[in-house]
Amino acid sequence: MADVDQGSVLPSETSPLILDGLNATDSNGTDAVNATVAKFVATPEGTALAYGSLVFMALLPIFFGALRSVNCGKSKNSSDMPETITGRDAARFPIIASCTLFGLYLFFKIFSQEYINLLLSMYFFVLGILALSHTMSPFMNRIFPANIPIKQYQLLFTQGSGETKEEIVNYEFDTKDMICLVISTVVGVWYILKKHWIANNLFGLAFALNGVELLHLNNVSTGCILLGGLFVYDVFWVFGTNVMVTVAKSFEAPIKLVFPQDLFEKGLGANQFAMLGLGDIVIPGIFIALLLRFDVSLKKNTRTYFYTSFLAYIFGLGMTIWVMHTFKHAQPALLYLVPACIGFPVVVALLKGELTEMFRYEEVSPEDAAAKEETTEAEKKDK
Repeated sequence: MADVDQGSVLPSETSPLILDGLNATDSNGTDAVNATVAKFVATPEGTALAYGSLVFMALLPIFFGALRSVNCGKSKNSSDMPETITGRDAARFPIIASCTLFGLYLFFKIFSQEYINLLLSMYFFVLGILALSHTMSPFMNRIFPANIPIKQYQLLFTQGSGETKEEIVNYEFDTKDMICLVISTVVGVWYILKKHWIANNLFGLAFALNGVELLHLNNVSTGCILLGGLFVYDVFWVFGTNVMVTVAKSFEAPIKLVFPQDLFEKGLGANQFAMLGLGDIVIPGIFIALLLRFDVSLKKNTRTYFYTSFLAYIFGLGMTIWVMHTFKHAQPALLYLVPACIGFPVVVALLKGELTEMFRYEEVSPEDAAAKEETTEAEKKDK
């Protein structure tokens, strides 16, 4: 983080695309320092505000995304159903991420950066609108005036006919959802036209919150495999090659949270940013959300493991900032976040004598749960 873009993730409905990078950039994504332009030196106040804002913004999607993940899957909309990550998925994740990262590196080396970013902008425009609309929906439900009539709509797309008919898309929405979609579209147009850092952050926060809410680890062991693999991935691509640097400097998309260090000098037109990749939020965030659901499963009306891992995340992020400033070198945040987010809850579980119970906790995908329920009902009928 800070003058760097690390551990960025693009959550999608199927699987996330991991992208890491390290760079110091201005608002156009070009080098902030060259032979003819003096290096920007942030004031202590500007630096503190930027770092503090990034930490605060990182905590928001983790906290609220984890809370929303507890009730996730109860919606009738297929787009609101969580995607369960298994141990096999977790083991393959760093390999797929590395291939994707290197593929983007080759793309930017071979093809025109302008046209690639144009395609990416349109892709993120659509994804960002949907993500932001989904994020706003619960808040709209609370503030929507009761005297305005609400109309229900359904978007249904099927394949086949008769007994072989299969639902491809079944999306139910109402007037409130339409309003959220309109507001999100306005933000999307603002981002496309101006690439303003506030619009970038609105999309980035929406992506991160949706990722934490909708990506579910099936157990703690899977979480350890995923975080451990991405720990190695992050360190290797940051310190071992310049691939991340090249991709991050070329990639224009809301895959990171940014905050200007020169806000006091230039106001909203500031262009010297401290950055934090979305992967440094979503990857630890889905593990923290899993621990919250484990807390709920214990039925003790406590949130011990959630708050422990949440504080561990703050500690890890703070350690990243401290090390970076001490050694004057950009750091991969997962290098510090992964040991903290795994180590702290494990120590607490050992002290409470619940380590075995924590690692035995298992979640099933909505499809498997539905199939199991149908099997149980069929067995009852046979009896």
